[in-house]
Amino acid sequence: MTQMIGIGAGIGGLAQQGAQAAGGAGSTDRETLEKAARGFEAVFVRQLLSTMRKASLGEDIAGGGGVEQFRELSDANLANGLASQHSLGIADLILKQLDKPA
Repeated sequence: MTQMIGIGAGIGGLAQQGAQAAGGAGSTDRETLEKAARGFEAVFVRQLLSTMRKASLGEDIAGGGGVEQFRELSDANLANGLASQHSLGIADLILKQLDKPA
């Protein structure tokens, strides 16, 4: 939960920097904001997957430390893929909220 608060604050800071920017630098600020929003979406999905895995209803057949580590990497890869493909739309909503004209 602390990670998500920290990232939320980081996105807010980027929005403030974007609002304060002047001249032709608007496109790079927009790109930076998009990158931060996609990163936030990936972290959010990773946290969601992790929480769902912890809420299992039975014993894991293929338990073990190696399997656990592989699942974390797999979940991270899945989360990054979903965020980069605009699958959930969380990043788009963040951009819509933070990238309003001043």
